[in-house]
Amino acid sequence: MMSREMMDAIEKELVFVATADEEGTPNVVPIGFARPLDERTILIADNYMKKTIRNLHENPKMALIPQNARECPYQFKGTVEIFKSGKYFDMVVEWAQNVMTELEPKSAILMTVEEIYSVKPGPEAGEKVA
Repeated sequence: MMSREMMDAIEKELVFVATADEEGTPNVVPIGFARPLDERTILIADNYMKKTIRNLHENPKMALIPQNARECPYQFKGTVEIFKSGKYFDMVVEWAQNVMTELEPKSAILMTVEEIYSVKPGPEAGEKVA
């Protein structure tokens, strides 16, 4: 589903993550710890999320877009699972602490990508690509 270029853009840049609570109130935050595990899943470290995690407990849907949308003009939408222990949690703890030893991730968010849309300006903007 995700191409190598898409996966590289997600891992190498900030991504902007959008969530909504059960009433539909949106929240968008920049995230520095997002890493594709394969062409269908993205692992995100919850280091300082408050509203985002609260929203995901109420509504497990998420959308994200890489910071450099000119080079990677795609929006990724999917459903998440939240882990406070186990394999995915251990992965984010090791990853975050390798970058900044003082980080203490609170949870691991695993997003299963279900849809990909173009955000490239022009006639194909908003079209589903996968």
